[in-house]
Amino acid sequence: MAELSTRYSAEQIRKIKDQGMVYVCACPAQVADQLSKLRQLHAYQQQCLTSTASERAVHERIAEATAEAHAILEQCLSDVLALEGWDPQTLEMPPGLRQRRDQLLDQA
Repeated sequence: MAELSTRYSAEQIRKIKDQGMVYVCACPAQVADQLSKLRQLHAYQQQCLTSTASERAVHERIAEATAEAHAILEQCLSDVLALEGWDPQTLEMPPGLRQRRDQLLDQA
């Protein structure tokens, strides 16, 4: 079974989730959270490789579908971050979104 190809590290995913969850629209964080879950599912399927041949086919199919979904969501996350103006190098939320986030936190 092939290893899962990733564009974003676990640390980068965590950073996006942490920043996005306190923002009014946590959409990037939601996508990042689903990526984390897909990675967990793929890792779980990797552990099942010692199964019998018929069971192995099941786990390989799940891993294949997970890898496809993961690639689509990683591209989606890249697109969303670009649309919102996140810094692609640091993955920092753009100043306008940080200001909205900070204003909401001040109101709380």
